[in-house]
Amino acid sequence: MNTSRRHTSASRIRSRDPELLKEHLVRISDFSLNDFSLLGKRAIVTGGNTGLGQAFTLALAKGGADVFVPGLFDDGGETAALVASEGRRYEELMIDITAPGAPARAVGAAVDALGGVDILVNSAGISRIADVSDFGRAEWDPMVAVNLTAAFEMAHAAALGMIAQGSGKIINIASLFAFLGGLGSPAYAATKHGIVGLTRAYADELGGHGIQVNAIAPGYFKTAITEQSRADAEVNRRIIEHTPAGRWGDVADLMGATVFLASSASNFVNGHTLTVDGGYLVR
Repeated sequence: MNTSRRHTSASRIRSRDPELLKEHLVRISDFSLNDFSLLGKRAIVTGGNTGLGQAFTLALAKGGADVFVPGLFDDGGETAALVASEGRRYEELMIDITAPGAPARAVGAAVDALGGVDILVNSAGISRIADVSDFGRAEWDPMVAVNLTAAFEMAHAAALGMIAQGSGKIINIASLFAFLGGLGSPAYAATKHGIVGLTRAYADELGGHGIQVNAIAPGYFKTAITEQSRADAEVNRRIIEHTPAGRWGDVADLMGATVFLASSASNFVNGHTLTVDGGYLVR
């Protein structure tokens, strides 16, 4: 490229519209790390007191948000203590979000407890593994109910309040299986493909209301669910060798992405699925 020509063109643009240049400089000068702050925000994290969900909850609390967690898991107060150590408020509701009307009740309870909802993280999910010949409706239906239908109903209920306030963040939790096949669990792959589709559709529907809808697709992480795979020497080796980072993910690796997508720093990011996988998909 001819750099002198490029600089001349830029100079002409500046001289032609000095007000535009001034606005540009003001905007980039105004950017600060405060754009990543969640201070005063109110969040819902489904399944937010166990596994990856607990990391999402703590990330939001560290960012400054108060957090409401609907779910069925009793962690003995562990997550509440973690959030309290950050000086943030934690509320919990024992509820099956697949029950009829439960998502709307959960969102209503969050509004009553926190005063509103600015952030929703659809983290709740289950996975059942079986040989394809044995994988029937008994395995399929519960996974669709938790992983996809409940996520849609939570997003729908939360979006109503977000539309009214003219802002909001919805973060759906997808998976690498939104891009790959589903060996051992066609329902898991199907629901995670569906989550990406829901994310894009709701981003399109809600973008005009000041609401951003994105997804995080975690790779292979060290959790209780993957304990069996990590204990299998061959499976463990295969996954690590396929991951450019050369390791399994730690749940803390997801926390920065969560804060980014929940904050005003991502206000022009909409309909995106952010993979956090150590580079797994590129190899």
